[in-house]
Amino acid sequence: MKDDGPKGFDLARLLAARGGERYELHTRHLNHQLPRMLRTIGFDKVYQRAEGAYFWDAEGNDYLDMLAGFGVMGLGRHHPVVRKALHDVLDASLADLTRFDCQPLPGLLAEKLLAHSPHLDRVFFGNSGTEAVETALKFARYATGKPRVLYCAHAFHGLTTGSLSVNGEAGFRDGFAPLLPDTAIALGDLAALRRELERGDVAAFVVEPVQGKGVHAAPPGFLRAAQELLHRHKALLIVDEVQTGLGRTGDFYAYQHEEGVEPDLVCVAKALSGGYVPVGATLGKDWIFKRVYSSMDRVLVHSASFGSNAQAMAAGLAVLAVMEDEETVANARRTGDLLRERLAALVDRYELLHEVRGRGLMIGIEFGRPSSLRLRSRWTMLQAARKGLFAQMVVVPLLQKHRILTQVSGDHLEVIKLIPPLIIGEPEVDRFVRAFTAVMDDAHSGGGLMWDFGRTLVKQAVGNR
Repeated sequence: MKDDGPKGFDLARLLAARGGERYELHTRHLNHQLPRMLRTIGFDKVYQRAEGAYFWDAEGNDYLDMLAGFGVMGLGRHHPVVRKALHDVLDASLADLTRFDCQPLPGLLAEKLLAHSPHLDRVFFGNSGTEAVETALKFARYATGKPRVLYCAHAFHGLTTGSLSVNGEAGFRDGFAPLLPDTAIALGDLAALRRELERGDVAAFVVEPVQGKGVHAAPPGFLRAAQELLHRHKALLIVDEVQTGLGRTGDFYAYQHEEGVEPDLVCVAKALSGGYVPVGATLGKDWIFKRVYSSMDRVLVHSASFGSNAQAMAAGLAVLAVMEDEETVANARRTGDLLRERLAALVDRYELLHEVRGRGLMIGIEFGRPSSLRLRSRWTMLQAARKGLFAQMVVVPLLQKHRILTQVSGDHLEVIKLIPPLIIGEPEVDRFVRAFTAVMDDAHSGGGLMWDFGRTLVKQAVGNR
């Protein structure tokens, strides 16, 4: 589209002129399957603005965000303290990223993060969760001199090549081989961990304390026992807190739910950004960093061009300050317990509702095979077409009828994952539970638009085979 207006860059003017083309622009120039998918399930909304835990469309309708940008928006959108910090750092005109000096902000953010991690000593800053994991994998291999990393089935640690090598889902890995020689075990399987360690070539075990795919927590005692096994075999424990960290599960880190767990390397990202500037961090023990950076010749052996940039560091410092001032971790624990209890009370009421699980504000709602013949036949029809369609049937009316954004927890899973901003409270819990109850009532009535949409999904699933 030709623009003959005034010269110079005017963001507001550009959005006013071209914002309506958003879906067409994606179709032409980006991932063309994204707009196709959004239109198929009726998620092709146009959101005009956002604040806290809500979006608004052009008509002024509000939408409750129970997804938080896959966990990025831990403080909700456009928190005023984080916004001010970014304005301040831009206005300061710092001599940023000279590469040959030591700016104060990275050291200050590292100091604040390590205050929540008293057994860890140093931090490497990158730009994302997958970079934080890549760093941990490299550091573990170099520090131990061993090549292999163990991970869990159904794990998700990122999509760059190293992180993909410890991704426990075949759908993400297919077509990208060869990957690194890493090995999967089942979450909680100490016997399998011991067998692999006895081969003598394992550098580390990387694990999510609560798996994002399906929202499965490590069994009680598993992380501590795994840590002891690993150290006995001179291997390291890497804990991936990219989604679970910074208060998500009701403690600063999810591994802190289990006494005595002190990982050798910890990966964080997502919420540390404040939703503005991408940032990832790998925290580790002093001896690991000193082995990697063993001489001045190796000072840049692992680095990131935009790592430790001033805007990201300012955002991270502001996020941690807000978390302390507003007691975000305690709110996540309190509100998460309330939401989980309210939802768990519905399990006996609805035969399609199988289980509610999770920690803090990371909650999984799992659906299962109903007992009544009438519902069972419909469930079987959906399962035959593609597992996960019923969960999608719940997500869609939550948005379309109740203006609540959620997600299915993973491909071929009948699980909805709730990871809302950590600032939500009882009003948002009430709104979600009311809407979810209405959707469950509709599903169990056996008719209506919900099952009509289910038939549409079946046709789509069969057509894509």
